[in-house]
Amino acid sequence: MSTTPTHPSRTPLGAGRIILIVVMAVVGFGLALVGGAIVVAHGTLRDADGFFTSATERYATSTRALTSEDLSVVRGTSVEVADGEFATVRLRVTPSEGNPPVFVGIARAGDVDAYLRGVSHDEITSVDFDPFRFDVARRSGARTPVAPADQAFWAARAMGSGTQEVRWTVESGAWSAVVMNADGSAGVAVDASVGAKVKYVLGIGIGLLVAGLALFAGAIALTVRGGRSTGGQKPISSAQGDPMAAGRHDLSAANEQTPVLLEGQLEGVSRWLWLVKWALAIPHWIVLAFLWIAFWVLSIGAFFAILFTGRYPRGIFDINVGVMRWTWRVAFYSYSALGTDRYPPFTLHDVPDYPARLDVAYPEHLSRGLVLVKSWLLAIPHLIIVAIFTGGWAIGAPGLWGAAGTGGFSWEGFPGLIGVLVLISAVMLLFTNRYPRELFDLVIGLNRWVYRVAVYVSLMRDEYPPFRLDSGGRETGVPAERPPGPPVPAAAPTSPVDTTTSGAK
Repeated sequence: MSTTPTHPSRTPLGAGRIILIVVMAVVGFGLALVGGAIVVAHGTLRDADGFFTSATERYATSTRALTSEDLSVVRGTSVEVADGEFATVRLRVTPSEGNPPVFVGIARAGDVDAYLRGVSHDEITSVDFDPFRFDVARRSGARTPVAPADQAFWAARAMGSGTQEVRWTVESGAWSAVVMNADGSAGVAVDASVGAKVKYVLGIGIGLLVAGLALFAGAIALTVRGGRSTGGQKPISSAQGDPMAAGRHDLSAANEQTPVLLEGQLEGVSRWLWLVKWALAIPHWIVLAFLWIAFWVLSIGAFFAILFTGRYPRGIFDINVGVMRWTWRVAFYSYSALGTDRYPPFTLHDVPDYPARLDVAYPEHLSRGLVLVKSWLLAIPHLIIVAIFTGGWAIGAPGLWGAAGTGGFSWEGFPGLIGVLVLISAVMLLFTNRYPRELFDLVIGLNRWVYRVAVYVSLMRDEYPPFRLDSGGRETGVPAERPPGPPVPAAAPTSPVDTTTSGAK
């Protein structure tokens, strides 16, 4: 008497919860990253006086003065914040050898403009430090200014032949820094550095770090709760109450050596539609760009879960498999296969009647030791091969994304084997309206290799991917009673596919 295998039923992850988890994980990871960077910078990048200081660089002009634009230290960054000693700016200037004594001062921008009206001077609009360069706006004029030290509007100033230092407590409003020769003569050349000390920076960094970690932990908790067993038993082939598992293959009956199942059934494809699929797929690519960010953020949480518990959180696993599944559907529709003209659905769930399907068997246990080395060291041979297939050196976004979304052309423009084969197929479609079955089967086999490696690198399975090109649309080991999609008429081994019908000939 045969019985149907069962496993504990799980709380389903609905679309709303998935969106919430993704937003919490990405925002939390970003806040933690920024907060951690601030904390590290606070402890390592300040000088003995507590200032974050730029490198000392040479600033020179043939005019009578150098001024700043609203005290911007670097491009797009203004120190105009608030009153109350929130921040202090420090300027250090040293006149170049052979130059007269230097004057440096800080005053309200309106007073500086009035003082230098009609005087030839350069206004520094931005500074970049790597590599060093500064942009200026030249203000022409023929008037000789009164000596700067004779003016009473300076909020802070210093003058002399050696290194001069000015410290100014930031106040609201528009302010400018001015560097001149003390006698107001033309030809200013100084070595200068800019420093800033901000109160509460450590508290701000710790706050962002704690808030980010709390959000990230909340996302992990929601995924774990979403994948928790409810105690009941149900057949493993049933999708009731588990939309993420809808249509999942019976992997217990499949070949255990191929826990990653990728399939694609060639349907009737237009001879010209591939020319515009890049535009038609844009909505998917935008969504997938964010999903892949979430994929890798959640994978970091999964890494620590595996390291300490030996288990991949089921909720994270389902989401990440869904991202890969969605990616494969878009890839199959577009430039990784051109296998169908049916527009891909916007869902992480399996769609049994769509011609492209992907599934990964959930591992009950993963090695805590392998998680430290398999995604980079052990995968190196496969990564080299995948780089040839896809034209990129990384798996994921944009590596796997480059292969899956753009037909194997990397961001550097190096054509991958998948992209070349699909391009050949596209040209044959355009001129003959036929897609050679042998070429299609080879393309699917190459994609299958890429996704197997992606699953391994993403820590989702411990089985080392086989060095084997399993070409063809159907996976070996899939139970015959569980077809992956609508039936497609069989093709003769050597005959090309006529794409004018709904199936392959």
